[in-house]
Amino acid sequence: MSARHILVINCGSSSIKFALIREDREDTLLSGIAERLGSAESELRWQSGEQQHSLKIPHAGHRQALEQLLPQVQQHADGKLSGIGHRVVHGGEHFTAAHLLDAAALAAIRSVSALAPLHNPACLQGIEAALGLYPELPQVAVFDTAFHQSMPAQAFRYAVPEQIYREHGVRRYGFHGSSHRFVGRRAAELSGLPVNDSSWLVAHLGNGCSTCAIVNGQSRDTSMGLTPLEGVVMGTRSGDVDPGLHLYLGRKLGWSLQEIDNLLNKQSGLLGLSGLSNDMRTLEQARSEGHAGATLAIDVFCYRLAKSLAAMSCALPRLDGLIFTGGIGENSPLIRSQTVAHLPLLNLAIDPQANARSVGGQFGEIQAGNHPRILVIPTNEERQIALDTLALLPD
Repeated sequence: MSARHILVINCGSSSIKFALIREDREDTLLSGIAERLGSAESELRWQSGEQQHSLKIPHAGHRQALEQLLPQVQQHADGKLSGIGHRVVHGGEHFTAAHLLDAAALAAIRSVSALAPLHNPACLQGIEAALGLYPELPQVAVFDTAFHQSMPAQAFRYAVPEQIYREHGVRRYGFHGSSHRFVGRRAAELSGLPVNDSSWLVAHLGNGCSTCAIVNGQSRDTSMGLTPLEGVVMGTRSGDVDPGLHLYLGRKLGWSLQEIDNLLNKQSGLLGLSGLSNDMRTLEQARSEGHAGATLAIDVFCYRLAKSLAAMSCALPRLDGLIFTGGIGENSPLIRSQTVAHLPLLNLAIDPQANARSVGGQFGEIQAGNHPRILVIPTNEERQIALDTLALLPD
């Protein structure tokens, strides 16, 4: 049987990110983005190998953008597209794994949209457009939250009344599930350990950041909660703050809940601490030049990250290794070394030379001799979504 091709789609309210994955290849055949959808500046951009292309599609919506994308996908798939995998941010408690899309699945995704009002409605736009264009193809929803549905109640419950949880779904869900799942399995493979007999701490670090404790291939705890705001410091998100901050700012400044939400999600994190940027590369350069705000932002980021990893270790029976992944995790020796420096009680230590070499999407073991593994593993969420999709396709 010839190798199968999966189109992976990740929809935002005004964008579609996409990637074409072939099951027997690690690289991506085609990838790109349609952005500023609905505006006069709508544009489709894609890349195959070293070749880059763009196409203006003024006022195109999700369906029109997918229509323009279809010829490129079919060409690179040799006319043999086998299915479509959709990234869906929130599956609530309905979904513990990827799911073939049907009327019941669509209704369940709609039913939890209140938990992800900025994400799920946009995902549904893309799903409905793709179903209309490719009705003959199997299509699968892969949920950011599904991997974390293996967390025990002691990890996912908030200390609020039972009624709030049962009737309104107020609990910890976690996100970045495809990334955590991918690198946890990859770490076991690269270390010669069975996936079902391994224990990892994971730091997924990009503009959004989260930590995870993975035991035997399953999530046992993670730093994000009801929403992606909980947890460690991120690019523009504050991470954990005193819940009383909302009340304090409302009383002191007269701010609305929307204004406070905007502050914590879009104006805080590295950007808020530094007063300069949410981009770690910019902050590292500014730190080297003596910028006090950038130095503070990096110090807080690393300390809070280390605190979270130490907390995640409570869920592990043993530590087989610490994994760094994501744009920052894969490319910043400084962040890795400064974070690990806060974790001597876990007996973690870094080899500076190995750490410096592990950049640019390269796998690396960066621990010092006779210390627990510290691995740099490039994540591949699109491939994980494709694999989850392939697993549900009919034979």
